[in-house]
Amino acid sequence: MRGREGREGTGGRGTQGTAPALPSPPAEGPAPTTPRGRRPVVAALMLGMALAAIDGTIVSTAVPQIVGDLGGFAVFSWLFSGYLLAVTVTLPVYGKLSDTFGRKPVLVAGIVLFLVGSVLCALAWNMAALIAFRVIQGLGGGALQGTVQTVAADLYPLRERPRIQAKLSTVWATSAVAGPAAGGLLATYADWRWIFLINLPVGAVALWLVVRHFHEPARPRTGAPLRIDWAGALAVFATGVLLLTALVQGGVAWPWLSAPSLGLLGASAALAALTVVIERRAADPIIPGWVWKRRTIASVNLALGAMGLLMVAPTVFLPTYAQSVLGLGPIAAGFVLSVMTLSWPVSAAFSNRVYNRIGFRLTAVIGMSATLLILLAFPLLPYPGSAWQPALIMLLLGAALGLFQLPLIVGVQSTVGWSERGTTTASVLFCRQVGQSLGAALFGAVANGVLASRLADAPVTGLPRDLDAISHALGDPGSLSAEATDYLRRAVDAAVDHVYLGAAGAAALALLVLVFVTPRRFPVLDEDTGNATPTARG
Repeated sequence: MRGREGREGTGGRGTQGTAPALPSPPAEGPAPTTPRGRRPVVAALMLGMALAAIDGTIVSTAVPQIVGDLGGFAVFSWLFSGYLLAVTVTLPVYGKLSDTFGRKPVLVAGIVLFLVGSVLCALAWNMAALIAFRVIQGLGGGALQGTVQTVAADLYPLRERPRIQAKLSTVWATSAVAGPAAGGLLATYADWRWIFLINLPVGAVALWLVVRHFHEPARPRTGAPLRIDWAGALAVFATGVLLLTALVQGGVAWPWLSAPSLGLLGASAALAALTVVIERRAADPIIPGWVWKRRTIASVNLALGAMGLLMVAPTVFLPTYAQSVLGLGPIAAGFVLSVMTLSWPVSAAFSNRVYNRIGFRLTAVIGMSATLLILLAFPLLPYPGSAWQPALIMLLLGAALGLFQLPLIVGVQSTVGWSERGTTTASVLFCRQVGQSLGAALFGAVANGVLASRLADAPVTGLPRDLDAISHALGDPGSLSAEATDYLRRAVDAAVDHVYLGAAGAAALALLVLVFVTPRRFPVLDEDTGNATPTARG
């Protein structure tokens, strides 16, 4: 089914008669490396995943030290936004390049670029330089995120993929949670520059393992020259930068209805239209039309985009809730969030026992249905409540999302051959990242709107008016009266409740996509013949 349209079964009629048998595609070649050689390659993938995951969060707790040393308090948020932008907008480009040139050169280039960016960050002399070097880090991080997931699918047949994906999920979750703690320890007891220097030995080991042990099969030469769609790559990159800048900075650096927001959104829409024109004319486009024309891939993209949207509620707003409403310290608040990372990998690891019996789609439906109910349960928690209550919510949420995400990723990777797997995987991760950026903007507006409404007729005067200022005020008990403190806690509680209701709406959207758009049976490629058949796993 490589490069051709109309081959996906619409499902619902069993494995017979749903889709005609397809002619075998050209041989994809054996899996890269041998089973004996998988262990060092898997170790390299886990180290690469740890690098990309931990650097998204490790800087957060070291911001005071960085700002104190370099200045630039007004723009420090770009330390995160710049990295996120670079990772997100390069995912489709790296996915296509890995399908064209192979996974190994893209993975090696990503590690090298990430390490170069790390060294430069450690040598930064002012905030502008550090932000620029974080962008270079993000360019390498984009290659790591997409290519690691693709190589994992290349290494293992369908029946074994949940095992490697569960390992990668564990690394991602652990690194994302451990990042802030590691950053705080290094900034406090060493120097914030070590946050970037510790990447060097980890990255060096990963690079050596990839170069030494990762061997891709030689692909037959067609004689046709390779054509790289540089115009499309530039258009995709520019569109993503403008759109994500508007989403990340809107309502923060400037109001949503201001000239900068409207200008960026309008320019990104115009560039998106231009990108479509360029990609339609390209001989080998960076984002091929089949990514959105194939029902299975398009629906998984939409469903995981909705998951990225809803993930903003626990990852961004739960720590604020734990500290401002429950009165927990930063470490205890981090624990409330981190319990989600305990159940997610376990659920993902056992998901294959479910989807091998009932199929990818139905497994994901069960996972997202549970997610919807769990998110709706959060606003029902008592005020002020105890820490174990939101912790239990997060534990259940991790289990539900593990049952939702992994079957969709494994399933969609199994519907394409080697030459399309990088592009397909990158499109899924790109949509998830865009969903998170959109969720941060949307739910930030929701939270601030609820707070503004609650504080408009507050019984006391001199109260702060936005979430960050309220968090700081509640962190200083002597700055507010008992009445004002209780009122602010209730306002934050109401704001976070509304965010979780919005996240439940995103879960409902994902559920609708699964029920009405996703095929009932995925057209999984036979790993021996290359034929696409809607099997019981679909």
